Amino acid sequence: MLFRHGEPLRALYVVKTGSVKTCAPGMNAEEQVLGFYLPGEPIGLGGIAQHCHSRTARVLETSAICEIPYLPLTQLATTLPALQRQLYHLLSRELNQQSEMLLLLGRKHAAERLATFLTDLSQRFGRRGLSATEFTLSMSRHDISNYLGLAVETISRLFSRFQADGLLQVDRKQIKILNSVALKRLSGAPVTPPPRRHRSHQQS
Repeated sequence: MLFRHGEPLRALYVVKTGSVKTCAPGMNAEEQVLGFYLPGEPIGLGGIAQHCHSRTARVLETSAICEIPYLPLTQLATTLPALQRQLYHLLSRELNQQSEMLLLLGRKHAAERLATFLTDLSQRFGRRGLSATEFTLSMSRHDISNYLGLAVETISRLFSRFQADGLLQVDRKQIKILNSVALKRLSGAPVTPPPRRHRSHQQS
């Protein structure tokens, strides 16, 4: 446990290795999964506005976490404009991710939700120099279904369908993306065509 919902904001955190999930209290005593964090990603930004954590953060596996005391960080940011801009950038990205999540749950059907989730993970792994096509899902099927607003049975059925359609190769928590273009197209995201190759003509 990194922090609990309602605790005073004393530090921000950055995942070095491993992964973390964040949750908020839900109905019927069941928590609502709000997000998953991978190496290089900051955690705790949502608590800045109210000076207390608006969610609970738990590690999903053996992880190394960097703890950054919040008060010294804000004091340093007042003297370093580059650090202040970086904090604003991180806050803006956090808000964008929340907006995208609302869009995901409000407008997309089940297959689009899972395709979006896998495409997003792939891109985030790739940005950090890790494999964008082969990775391990540290979160459980239950966590994924909770996050996407779907039944666990639906998640399992979709993984089987994606594998049958040649999009993925699934071995328990091991995922290998076989057709990233088709997966991205299924998610509803625009697919950028590869640049055209120009042929060179030699004069005889």
